[in-house]
Amino acid sequence: MKCNTKKELEVAALENGTVIDHIPSNVLFKVVSILDLDQISNHITIGNNLVSKKLGKKGIIKIANKFFEPDEINKIAVIAPNVKLNIIRNYEVVEKNNVILPDTIIGIVKCSNPKCVTNNEPMKTRFTVLDKQNTILKCCYCERINKKNEIELI
Repeated sequence: MKCNTKKELEVAALENGTVIDHIPSNVLFKVVSILDLDQISNHITIGNNLVSKKLGKKGIIKIANKFFEPDEINKIAVIAPNVKLNIIRNYEVVEKNNVILPDTIIGIVKCSNPKCVTNNEPMKTRFTVLDKQNTILKCCYCERINKKNEIELI
């Protein structure tokens, strides 16, 4: 009897598009939701609880013929800092980026202070990132500290 040692790909190859990799499994569907992936007609492959040397378990999203804008990437960074964003062209990875929080976040996160001017006037929110690893933000208007578990995306 022969032993089959051939490894199989768990997720199909992508011709052109974007791969969001190393997503913590517990936030995979939040990333799907914030990017409104249920609203696009592109071919999408979602894998969850895949084996990862770094995370133990990870999620991955492959989107055919979709390339993200900076604001969309920043939304990903708020929910899942340190994911990998790979751009694919003709089945080859042409660009690899680590997604990290920028120093300032504008118009993506709602302030948790109900009295903040941004919750009562038509204006964009603005936050300074105090801690990129733990996603701690400070509102530039009311100076309220918003921790990761309090963050609500707009």
